[in-house]
Amino acid sequence: MVEIGKGLLALLAASGLEILGPAPLQHWIHELIFRFQLDPHHGAMSWLVTAINPGGVHLAAAIAALYGVMHVLEGWGLWHAKAWASWLGCVTVALYLPFDLYALVRHPGWLAWCVVAINLIVLWVLARDLLMRRR
Repeated sequence: MVEIGKGLLALLAASGLEILGPAPLQHWIHELIFRFQLDPHHGAMSWLVTAINPGGVHLAAAIAALYGVMHVLEGWGLWHAKAWASWLGCVTVALYLPFDLYALVRHPGWLAWCVVAINLIVLWVLARDLLMRRR
């Protein structure tokens, strides 16, 4: 159910990006720059102002939609005990681990440790399911 929920939230975000378009997003970024007196020509805000364009918004929406569909399918497959869903779960969790480990090295703390531990547990459970299916 968690995977389906993540997928539905991602699909909601993708549709929201498509409905809103770049103009309100650019307005909100300019409001943040003004309200917090940030430098609009350097740093992350400068990058955001240039990245928010129709093509960038469509690309972000497409990536979010793909992510959402993948997680909805994975959740459905896990709910129905499909082997391909366990494979898909193993691959996606394994893809997250390098980023989690990088975050753990850069920002060590209990939260980073918890994220790595949870992802390792999920990977272990899914891999164990696949091994049990083989026997």
